[in-house]
Order: sequence, then structure tokens, then C-alpha cells
Amino acid sequence: MTQEHRNKSGFETKAIHAGYEPDPTTGAVNPPIVASSTYKQDGVGGLRGGYEYSRSANPTRTALEGALAAVEEGERGFAFASGLAAEDTILRSLLKPGDHIVIPDDAYGGTFRLVDKVARPWGLEHTPAAVHDQALVAEAIQPGRTKLVWVETPTNPLLNIADIAAIANLAHAAGALLVVDNTFASPYLQQPLTLGADVVVHSTTKYVGGHSDVVGGAVVVRDLDLATRIGFHQNAIGGISGPFDAFLTHRGLKTLAVRMDRHCDNAERVVDFLVNDSRVAEVIYPGLESHPGHAVASRQMKRYGGMVSFRVNGGESQALAVCERAEVFTLGESLGGVESLIEHPGRMTHASVAGTDLEVPADLVRLSVGIETAEDLIADLDRSLG
Repeated sequence: MTQEHRNKSGFETKAIHAGYEPDPTTGAVNPPIVASSTYKQDGVGGLRGGYEYSRSANPTRTALEGALAAVEEGERGFAFASGLAAEDTILRSLLKPGDHIVIPDDAYGGTFRLVDKVARPWGLEHTPAAVHDQALVAEAIQPGRTKLVWVETPTNPLLNIADIAAIANLAHAAGALLVVDNTFASPYLQQPLTLGADVVVHSTTKYVGGHSDVVGGAVVVRDLDLATRIGFHQNAIGGISGPFDAFLTHRGLKTLAVRMDRHCDNAERVVDFLVNDSRVAEVIYPGLESHPGHAVASRQMKRYGGMVSFRVNGGESQALAVCERAEVFTLGESLGGVESLIEHPGRMTHASVAGTDLEVPADLVRLSVGIETAEDLIADLDRSLG
């Protein structure tokens, strides 16, 4: 398939074919796992295919990076050892001490920890803002000093929705770049670069990998100047995806579309059950018309995703009990795998923000709805709610 043909193809075709042509020697349709740290040069400084050392580039990683760029409608993709390695590289390559960043007021706990505990002592200042409220985002931006506006949409774990196009305009008017963490939506449901974002970041551990068997991260950009800066720091910092991890992540990407459709189908069934259950105080899901971000989500997402949060009657003790009683839903951190997960954000993924402005409700339960039989998931929640 030619590059021009691939560029005009649909999402599923890009996910399967972009970034790699069948091996010219063997015809292998999957990228080989190139477990080599170094490469023979064709004379001093004469690199064969641009490869010299696998921190700088590896053919297995190159294939994944090309596929990630294609499905996000970007020009360059970069694969990392984890989502946080990707985030740290963004901060180091695009910011300097004394700069200011706006982050979500319900950001992923690991992102907050990186910004507040690692980058702040380095000299980076930050202001949390409710990214679903454009006025509050605008108020948090310090024109001329704010260099990045960082949003998640949907956010983790409260599933708030940021209007990507509107916030891109706010950021650009102030001389800042917009970074969108697209982990919860995945490239299948949402493509922020097409809406005005400058940088997209993923924990590919989640939906892109999709099978809870690999940790990874990704950055995708359209602007080639940003690509040069991020590429330099990816090599200089060295938090790259190894060839085995890149292979697994690429394999997961190829089935992302069909998995996401099933995740969404099951999430909608789970939501229908929860909203009609008197033991549940509130259901948080962008697909509900009552969700304050429903209209924006409908405009910028293909569907509403596989993440569902809900608050229980009975407070924290009941929320913990629900998590502990679950059987089909596995009690565990992470999300986006084929198996359904349940967790208590306040005690687990978001424990690092306890006592801060980003603290989450103690009665909140977060579900990553997998691709099992929907009836089994509903029966498990019914039993877990007691």
C-alpha cells in the first residue's frame, strides 16, 4: 500500500498498515522484534537506514511510531517506556525553569505528582483549573508566561470534558501550546490534533495496548519544529520504548477500533443499570444527556468511551466495600484492558492528590469497563452494591 493511499484510508486500515511495509526479505506482515542495541555502519558515519544505536532509533519502535502518528492524524509519533516518561519529555523539551503551566484540577494523580513534586522544584510553576470551564481556564492562563495548557478529556477520574477547539484558541491567543492527554478517549474516539491541539500524549499501557501486558507512552505532533525538540529530548533523556514493548503496543493498536466499540457498548449497558439503581447516588458518564459536557463530547468524540465513574450512597465505607466485593470486575489500578477493572480513586490512583485541590470524592468508584459479556458485568455490580 502506498503512503498516499494509506493517508486516505480509514482509521482501521491505518491502525493495521501504517508505519510498516511487509519485510522485503521474508514478506513478514508484522514488524520483526529487532533485539539489537547497535547497528553496523556502512563506513564511518554511514548509517544504514538511519540506525546506529537503539536508544536513538529501533526498527520495531519506528513502525509503532509511524502507526501512532497516522491514527492521530499527526506528522511524527514518539514511543516511550511509559506515559509518564512521555509526559516528562514534553515538559523538559518544551519548558524551562520559570515557565508556567495550567493543568486540570482533577488531573491523573501521576501527572499531578510529576508536575508538583518533580517539575516544580526544577522551577516550573502550575495552576490547576477546571478544564470543562473555559472561563476558569482563561483565568488561570498568565499571558506571556504560561507556555503550556494541559488538558485531559475525559478527565481522570471525574470524566469532565474539555472543549479542545475552544481551549486551543485560548492557549494560542496567550502564546501557549495546548497538550491533550488522549488516554481515556483513545485515538479511535478522538483526534485532538485535528481540533487545534499542538501535542497529544498517551499512556499506551491503556487502550492502545489494550491487554494489560505492556507499559508504554506516546507523544504525537503535527508541527515539525516541535517534533525536532521532542525527538532530541527523547534521545537525550532516553525513556524510550524497548523493542518487545513496542511490538506488543503495535499489536494492540491494530485491534483498537473493534475493542473500543465493544468497550463503549458495554459501558452504555453498565450506565443504564447504574442510573436506575437506588444504591447509586450519581453516575458520571459523558454519554448521559445530564452530563454537563455531553454536548461537547458529542461534537468531538466518536462515542463516549469505556470509563464510568459513580458515587455510592453510604460514603467511603460503601465505596470500598463495592470494590472489595467485585469478582468479574478485577480490583486493580490502570484501565483500558480487555478485562474490566474497578478501583477506589481516593485510596488508589489518586492517593497522591489527597489533601490538595485535586482531591477526589471519597465515595467515588471508577470502572474501566472491559469487553466481557455485558450481563455478567451487570450481575457483578448488582452483587457488589450489596
